Amino acid sequence: MRMPDLASSVAQKAGFTSTHWSVVLAAGQDTSAEKSEALERLCRTYWYPLYAFVRRRGYPQHEAQDLTQSFFERLLDKQYLRAVDRKKGKFRSFLLASLEHFLANEWRRSQAQKRGGNMSFISLDEDSAERHYLQVPGGLSPEQLFEQQWATALLEHVLVILRAEFAAEGKGELFEQLKVYLTGEKQGVYAEMAARLKTTEAGIKMAVSRLRHRYGALLREEIANTVARPEDIEEELRALFAALTR
Repeated sequence: MRMPDLASSVAQKAGFTSTHWSVVLAAGQDTSAEKSEALERLCRTYWYPLYAFVRRRGYPQHEAQDLTQSFFERLLDKQYLRAVDRKKGKFRSFLLASLEHFLANEWRRSQAQKRGGNMSFISLDEDSAERHYLQVPGGLSPEQLFEQQWATALLEHVLVILRAEFAAEGKGELFEQLKVYLTGEKQGVYAEMAARLKTTEAGIKMAVSRLRHRYGALLREEIANTVARPEDIEEELRALFAALTR
C-alpha cells in the first residue's frame, strides 16, 4: 500500500517536539527530564525487537530477559548517549549498535538483574514475549529479525493510536469493522460491509479512503519520532517495509 508523500507536512505538523529522537540526541549533553521521558517513551514501544535479537543470538529465554532489562537500565544512565554519532540519525540503528556493544563488552562486567528485582523501567510480559518469539520465522539473521520485528512493532503501535482516535470520537465499532482494509485481510469488497453497517457502498469507500490516509499520516509521524531529520522519513519507511517482506 503506497501512501502519499507527507514527509514535509508531517514534520511541520509534528514539529519534531520532545517525543522525537532528534531531541533525545541531545540528552548526552543535557539530561533534562523532558529528554529522559522522550527516550523512555521510544524504548517502551520498541523493546521487543531487541529481546528477539538477543534470543536469536542464542541466549536462553531467562538470560535474554535479564540482558534486555539490564541493557535498558544502562541506557538510561546516559552512558551510551554521550557517544551517539548524530550523523547516523536513526533510533533503531543506535539501539542495535548499542546493544551489540553491550553484549560484546559490558555484559561480561555486569550482573543480570535478579528475577523479580527492582528493575521496573521496561515491564516485560515475559511469557507473552517468549510465545511471540517462538512464532517468528526461522532463517533470519539476528539483525534481519530485529528489523522485521521493529517494523511489526511500529505498525502495531500506529494501529493502537488509530483505534484510540476512533474510540475517542465514538467510532470504535466502525474502526473494528474497517480495520480489515488496513491489514490486507480484505480488499475491495465493499457491498457486504455497506449492508452490515447500513450505509452505502460509496460511504464505505470514502470511510476506507480516510482511514488509510490517516493511517499513513500516523505512520509517518511515528517514523518521525525515530529519525533525526525530516528528510529521513521516506528512506526509513522504505527500509521498514522491505524488512517486512523478507
